[in-house]
Amino acid sequence: MIKHGGDQRKLIQDKALTKRHCDHVPIFSCLLERQMDLLKIYMGFSLIEFVESVLQNYWNSLTKWVPPPVKMTSSYVRDSINVSRKRMDVESLDMLQFHWWDYSNPGYLDALKHLTDLKEEGKIKTVALTNFDTERLQIILENEIPVVSNQVQHSLVDMRPQQRMAELCQHTGVKLITYGTVMGGLLSEKFLDTNISIPFAGPAINTPSLQKYKRMVDAWGGWSLFQGLLRTLKQVASKHGVSIATVGVKYILDQPAVAGSMVGVRLGLAEHIQDTNAIFSLVLDEDDMNSIREATAKGKDLLKVIGDCGDEYRRA
Repeated sequence: MIKHGGDQRKLIQDKALTKRHCDHVPIFSCLLERQMDLLKIYMGFSLIEFVESVLQNYWNSLTKWVPPPVKMTSSYVRDSINVSRKRMDVESLDMLQFHWWDYSNPGYLDALKHLTDLKEEGKIKTVALTNFDTERLQIILENEIPVVSNQVQHSLVDMRPQQRMAELCQHTGVKLITYGTVMGGLLSEKFLDTNISIPFAGPAINTPSLQKYKRMVDAWGGWSLFQGLLRTLKQVASKHGVSIATVGVKYILDQPAVAGSMVGVRLGLAEHIQDTNAIFSLVLDEDDMNSIREATAKGKDLLKVIGDCGDEYRRA
């Protein structure tokens, strides 16, 4: 979230800025730059007052908490959350997304119970999870901890959330927030009909995200098979006049229990505003869904290869 830090010359951007808002930051900044003088002259308030009004009324403060494996006492959890509240300059966090590395340490249940207490006190509005597997999600729910969502990796290559977790989510009302849905940019025209095995013959796999999701492609079935998926998506995209990425995100959004997908941006380099807006008007018909489903089914079952959601981060 972007908050005013007491200095009218700058805005402090917290790392918890929600990715669904990132696409609008360039537009928003341009609007502010053009209108800042008019705001003061004709409306009687300053730029920073306008920004604060927008943030208070239209932006949500989401942040993650990934604690070290120490004893999760009430005071430790409370102090940690107070740090987040202070940094984000809010009385109550709209959503606290909790991650825990080591399932052999059951302290995650203690932490979540203390987070629930803070929710009841109004310091957190909603408690959520990040990269928990189905087994642990069920344990958490059985302990009557009211989590609202689980953020998981989910794409046309990685359909693991639909194999076990989606069913539990549908029964309990927990929603899935997906990331990696466009695979760091691999799911795009840029990588269609390319041969990356030859140096400099195709686009570079030169960012951590691209490298990470290229490993997912390798685990799923390899670059040649992935090209088949991209060609199928291109056919569907051309039919609807949209991009491959737009089709990929829409397909995941239409899956059971999925409430939203996060699309990353590189401000000034890749903002994806047009492609993202097109998602909301795109309707995939039965033929589209069947052809995409057939293409994804040709890959390996990543649940068997990697494990359940989040296991890629916990393997030895």
